[in-house]
Amino acid sequence: MLNGNHSNVTEFILTGFPGLHQEYQGLASAVLFLVYFLTLIGNGTVFCLFATDRNLHKPMYYIILNLSTCDILFSTTTLPKIISKYWFQSGTISFTACFVQMYFVHYLGSVNSFILFLMALDRYLAICYPLRYTLILKNSTIYILSITFWVVANGAPLMIVIRAYPLPYCASNIINHCYCDHIGITMLACTDRAPYGFPAFVFAMITLLGPLAFIIFSYCSIIIAVLKIADSQGRRKSLSTCSTQLIVIALYYLPRCFVYLASIVGIKFSTDIRVVIVMLYSLSPPMINPLIYCLRAKDMKDSLCKRFTRIETGRC
Repeated sequence: MLNGNHSNVTEFILTGFPGLHQEYQGLASAVLFLVYFLTLIGNGTVFCLFATDRNLHKPMYYIILNLSTCDILFSTTTLPKIISKYWFQSGTISFTACFVQMYFVHYLGSVNSFILFLMALDRYLAICYPLRYTLILKNSTIYILSITFWVVANGAPLMIVIRAYPLPYCASNIINHCYCDHIGITMLACTDRAPYGFPAFVFAMITLLGPLAFIIFSYCSIIIAVLKIADSQGRRKSLSTCSTQLIVIALYYLPRCFVYLASIVGIKFSTDIRVVIVMLYSLSPPMINPLIYCLRAKDMKDSLCKRFTRIETGRC
């Protein structure tokens, strides 16, 4: 690429998994397609159950519906392009499309984090303040909070895209990733990225650690409240109502925290390993979450049993 403004770069090239040998590319694309297909089927099932069963019209399931929406949108934003790279050798993405993808990657990641915060809030109020739960967290409250989070989450991703778009991209146009993200793109800029990278890092930390701090607080409070219950059966029942959300939250946060902590203590991963880890923690939860809902959430499990087995709920 010739030196100059970003107009010299009209497209970027996504390498996908950099160290993947050609003979395994077909297998990799098949796995990615299967992940995408299962994500659509699983989360589509959640939508169908919610639409056809009024018993699911409760705050917790409205939160799950938001998470399913976010999971479908994130997978649709990232997976089709990388699948097409291996199926049709279409690894290029236009300059503008790359920034659009980057915006949605960070925006939907922010929304996901806020929804998990809402999920923890739901269980915190249900266990620690059971008598006030129905008064505080109504369906209308979930509507308002959900819309607020979807709107507020726009701010920071839009800011980092607007600041990164005009940078001079005059060197390599190869992004060592399966999709466009802020680090991958700004590393290619022919300028000092510190003034642009630091605000993005602060935004990521606030988005990740802010909700995580409340989640840790809420579940510590829940454990303390459950330990005060004298009846062992009551303790088990209370904990079981939290298990679904706790598994979903753990799938989202634990891998991310591991990657950030590893970088802090000086553990460095090769580009190949880093891309694999990021893809695992980005795309596995959207595929696994619906399975967790349908197996662990009682009302949803019962609804699923009614639809597919047509036998009494108690026998399911």
